[in-house]
Amino acid sequence: MRREHYRWHSPSLNRTMEFLEFGHAGTPLVVFPTSGGKYYEYEDRNMVAALGHQIGIGQVHLFCIDSVDSESWYNKSVHPRDRVRRHEQYENYLFNEIVPFIRSRNSSPNLALTGCSFGGYHAINFALRHPDIVTHAVSMGGAYDMRSFMWGYYNEAFYFQQPLDYLPNLDDGWYWDRYQHMKFVLATGEHDICLEDNLRLSRIMSAKSIPHWLDVWGNGTGHDWHWWQAMAQKFF
Repeated sequence: MRREHYRWHSPSLNRTMEFLEFGHAGTPLVVFPTSGGKYYEYEDRNMVAALGHQIGIGQVHLFCIDSVDSESWYNKSVHPRDRVRRHEQYENYLFNEIVPFIRSRNSSPNLALTGCSFGGYHAINFALRHPDIVTHAVSMGGAYDMRSFMWGYYNEAFYFQQPLDYLPNLDDGWYWDRYQHMKFVLATGEHDICLEDNLRLSRIMSAKSIPHWLDVWGNGTGHDWHWWQAMAQKFF
């Protein structure tokens, strides 16, 4: 399996960012880490190994990126508005740096996003906000309610990063038309701590006639890597 490491100074974030690439062809798949996780987490947690066959035959092409969650949502040393602002800078990094790099490495017209737990938020939120460039978004045990990070503070910038709030009010046909051609997967377990977030988001998407697959696993499935390994094999 081809594995490459990349590192550069991000002008969007004004800091060095790193990521890993696995594979050579297929649907490009951006992998977001969990909260506090790093770009090498997917490999360390045997998720890359779980997708080894799909990567090897050129079915999927992984780009495991880093996050700045400790500088944004989890940064208790700054005002909540600054947490949102840092997240917006991260979104700029994805849009202006990561996506163009992927396009330079892979000619596929598709672009898939995935993440487990807090990474699921990043995958779904970015896909909803940029349906012109994202074609697939698969969340596993995703969490989507960011209000606990805001200490009661609320502004317009936060609203547009909170899918449970902006999606019910989204009436722009430009977005809706593109959602109809996308693949959204909300995978979770019957005992997952984020189950309710997934049920709530699914209800909203159904009310807005946004096609998606809510896949609630049984047999005691919870919020952990061995279940996510099986989910990844199912969806990719």
